[in-house]
Amino acid sequence: MLASFLAAFFFALNATCANHSVRSLGSARANVGRLIVAAVLLGVFAHTLGGGFSSASLPWFILSGLIGMGLGDLGVFAALPLLGSRLTVLMTQCLAAPLAALGEWLWLGTRLTAAQMAWGGLILTGVAIAITPSKSSPPRVKVRPIGFLFGLVAACGQGFGALISRKGVNVAEAAGEAAHNATFGLTAAYQRILAGLIFVIIWFTLLRLMRRLPAAPVGTTPAERRAGSLWMLANGLAGPVLGVGCYQWALATTPSGIVLPIAATAPLLCIPIAFWLEGDRPPRRAVIGGVLAVAGCMALTAAR
Repeated sequence: MLASFLAAFFFALNATCANHSVRSLGSARANVGRLIVAAVLLGVFAHTLGGGFSSASLPWFILSGLIGMGLGDLGVFAALPLLGSRLTVLMTQCLAAPLAALGEWLWLGTRLTAAQMAWGGLILTGVAIAITPSKSSPPRVKVRPIGFLFGLVAACGQGFGALISRKGVNVAEAAGEAAHNATFGLTAAYQRILAGLIFVIIWFTLLRLMRRLPAAPVGTTPAERRAGSLWMLANGLAGPVLGVGCYQWALATTPSGIVLPIAATAPLLCIPIAFWLEGDRPPRRAVIGGVLAVAGCMALTAAR
């Protein structure tokens, strides 16, 4: 459970770092850069202290990276301009958990107790209350119906990516590997990140060939670009390295139907981080949703 909470925290920190790096460097450079940073750092660890490419579960984690960090991220990027950030996050986080739990039950036979499902539902309810747009706080873009399809793609990518990671853990255990530790989690994160990096590079290359690559920010100063590079480095460390590493560690020890609701609290953890770094005061509804989600996390931990 500790790994799940750490993953949520690092994902929240990652969101703030990503926002700053994209503003200065543009989405293509910022996203490819963060994955390169992560692949290098995790690769050094995996090929020295970890298992490198020797695990029997390698094909499963490569597939998990292609689906979760490739197809899932593609769905997120496509949904953002059509739904706005809050609706996109809402669909991705609140649908991924039940999809993964259902898939794990049907495919791997993992059953959650009634209490675990109830408290997981409370966490997702708190997240929904906190980030759902309202009349007083509507989406900042014109919502288009096709965006919900891309949101579903994003949720399926995240949920099924986690499910395939759980399958990889089972394969590693069957091969006699020690799969329930942080070293295995970081090695699995490296394998997923590498697959995601290849996917993203191919995707942005295709966009460049079609001349549809997102434009880089104009008018930025050299100092702003240097600051953006530092934010990109922090983004790579917080999200793909520490966040995904803890996420894989959590999936190695805990069913995805428990890990994903806790990881879904990352948007709520962004609230105090944004207040601390940017002075952005949270609305009352976000505080209420946060309290419900925290209560659900505490109860879910006790229900194991």
